[in-house]
Amino acid sequence: MKKYILDLTVRAVEQLSPKHVLIRLTDDKPLPEMFPGQFVEVRVDGSPSTFLRRPISINFVDKAQNELWLMVAMVGDGTRQLGRLKAGDMLNCVLPLGNTFTMSVSPAEKVLLVGGGVGVAPMLNLGAALKEMGCEPTFLLGGRSAKDVLELDIFKRYGRVCLTTEDGSMGEKGFVTNHSVLQEHFDRIATCGPTPMMKAVARYATEKGIECEASLENMMACGLGACLCCVEKTTEGNLCVCKDGPVFNVKRLLWQI
Repeated sequence: MKKYILDLTVRAVEQLSPKHVLIRLTDDKPLPEMFPGQFVEVRVDGSPSTFLRRPISINFVDKAQNELWLMVAMVGDGTRQLGRLKAGDMLNCVLPLGNTFTMSVSPAEKVLLVGGGVGVAPMLNLGAALKEMGCEPTFLLGGRSAKDVLELDIFKRYGRVCLTTEDGSMGEKGFVTNHSVLQEHFDRIATCGPTPMMKAVARYATEKGIECEASLENMMACGLGACLCCVEKTTEGNLCVCKDGPVFNVKRLLWQI
């Protein structure tokens, strides 16, 4: 798939929580085609301690508005600098990178999309694509507290939303793998979030015999498979998450499940 290096214009930056911003980008030409699960590598300008690009999951593609949405967790100097962007600024992006979630899904299938923390970001784009195909997914989203539950109103446009928070301030109290919705039958699961959460989801799927894909969040400096800092052990040997992933069927991962 062709990759592009583009200077995109910041249309808006929205504060989703004290630690998260949503950056809406556009261009004077139609944006390249992008698929659920893919990501971009952004160049961070103005941060003297940030030398490498930062990988950011594609949160949503609004084709009608010609917008690309990136959800950024401000956890270091580089991502805090991204959070300071303003409308009219330019952001240099390499895109689209990585592979995609399996999209050969029939409308009759029950699909569960599990996201935790900033890992909810790619679940929105995937859910919107599934809804467009006639398959309405169930979202299972988790956070530490209510303030960590992001984009809730938008998720509700594309499917049923189930919530967990560790402190019980929204939804059911506990982790996503404790939610009562897991008593229902699902044909397919996709997940993204903290590795312990994804391993727990993978374990659940394996025990139930459900096909499951996970979008890994290994450190990815180049996005092209050159720097080898994102290598993951798989049944096929060591693979680069940025090039061979980030989406993997959990059966390929040598996780202790």
